Amino acid sequence: MLDDNNVIKQRDPSNALAIAADEYKQAEFEATIVNADHDGRIIKNVVVAGMGGSALAALIVKVWLRDVLKVPFEVVRGYSLPHYVDANTLVIVSSCSGNTEETLGCLTQARERNAQVTIMTSGGALLQQAQDLLITHVVLPDRAVIEPRMTTVAQTRALAQLLAHFGIISGQYYEEIALQASKLATASKKWTADITTDKNLAKQLALLAVGKSAVIYGGELTAPLAYKWKISWNENSKNVAFWNEYPEFNHNEFLGWTSHPVEKPYVVIDLCSRFEHPQVQRRFEISDRLLSGKRPKATRVELTGDSILEQLLWGCILADFVSIYLAILNGVDPTPVALIEKLKQEL
Repeated sequence: MLDDNNVIKQRDPSNALAIAADEYKQAEFEATIVNADHDGRIIKNVVVAGMGGSALAALIVKVWLRDVLKVPFEVVRGYSLPHYVDANTLVIVSSCSGNTEETLGCLTQARERNAQVTIMTSGGALLQQAQDLLITHVVLPDRAVIEPRMTTVAQTRALAQLLAHFGIISGQYYEEIALQASKLATASKKWTADITTDKNLAKQLALLAVGKSAVIYGGELTAPLAYKWKISWNENSKNVAFWNEYPEFNHNEFLGWTSHPVEKPYVVIDLCSRFEHPQVQRRFEISDRLLSGKRPKATRVELTGDSILEQLLWGCILADFVSIYLAILNGVDPTPVALIEKLKQEL
């Protein structure tokens, strides 16, 4: 089915596969800072407020630059900022739609506490406030053209630009993302619809997952990527998925697999990086061996790349390809998220 162009066109009417194929271009996204205000105040901590995919870039940056960041860096996915937020806090408010109510609430709180505020958005109420109040901001790719969940690479670039502007990191990291474009382009060409299943990792993984719920595991460095895969499964494939990370997995969920037969309706996916702590790498292998006969054998996805940044971005794009192919197998359109929009209206 996944090698039948007629089926693909019928089940992917908005051509999400083409958007995935162009995601590598986002590594060179020009994150232009508008109203580039910075009064020179000392920044003692950073808080990024965002929900779902709009928080993902912050989670990626937090692990990618964990040896570089010299101030506490927290990601808030909810209605309330931490009580410590004050005039020496940089609050980055992130919402692709610009209308996420939790994020708008955090913006109000940040301004009330006189924090240094900046915004990442593609439109909506957030962009309007940024323009009206002359708040420093970056305009993300238009969500009418690219679904927000498929702009992770561009959002990561925008976040690196803002952090550099406020002196949290060097500008070299913004440029480092751009250097990944050609490598990501080469990888993406291997996952497009014209590459047959026998040579296409994305199609192979989708076929393994069809009819099942995915459980995706990362390590200390790849946990944000496991979360990204869950998001892609949920929104593109309209498929239930779960994620967790090592070593925490071994302290609780590990035992949760042991009390029922192996014939569980799940596909287990391990996102493995050679940059992980050696003991984390061992935990993936030992855990799968000890759980043999108690859960489906894990499918290892070896992340490709010469750095953790390259591997994370590589994995983000692969997640979208796999989940779009899974949507096609599920017989659903990967693009719309109508139920989420209905929920927002109900609220």
